[in-house]
Amino acid sequence: MGYPGKNRKSYDTPKHPWQAGRIAEELELVKSYGLRNKREVWKTESKLRKYRRMAREILAETAKGELTGHIKKESEDIMNRLKSIGLLGESAVLDDILSLDSGKILERRLQTQVYRQGLANTIKQARQFIVHGHITVSGYKVTVPSYLVSKQEELQLGYYTGSPLKSESHPSRPVQVIAEKAALQQVPQAQSPEPAQDVKQEAK
Repeated sequence: MGYPGKNRKSYDTPKHPWQAGRIAEELELVKSYGLRNKREVWKTESKLRKYRRMAREILAETAKGELTGHIKKESEDIMNRLKSIGLLGESAVLDDILSLDSGKILERRLQTQVYRQGLANTIKQARQFIVHGHITVSGYKVTVPSYLVSKQEELQLGYYTGSPLKSESHPSRPVQVIAEKAALQQVPQAQSPEPAQDVKQEAK
């Protein structure tokens, strides 16, 4: 069996390492999503294959009859999981899992969401902000660029309280974020929104 404490790869490498078409696709994903290397693409594809394998196994059981017991619970768990992280819509069914691709998973990464929401000027800068501890999710610091952001957390991204990026005059802050803050400050006092509730305490 081997030593149980030994670290093992959590992903599969390509069976044919010199396929030009696949290599070009991987390089495009690395460039588009600011990934560190192709290993991150392989991890995403391995995760996608796991979801597809589980879906096929459950669909095979569905063909035999109505799902019951642990098979039914497993089906509900995987559907709820994929819906919560935004990979599937609320009306999705098991067949929709088979149509997922790597791009949909990469779009849900924290690095991508930070860039899409204008908290960073570039996709690579978004990775730098996360690794250096400048970004929070639901008020808690997260330093993992590959963290999958749920639909509930999507609108709760921001700068860490102790980060220099909290200052609106910081030169690395994106222009659109500064402009948005300036526009809010120009709202007349009578129309100013109610003060926001206290944010829960930052995680150490």
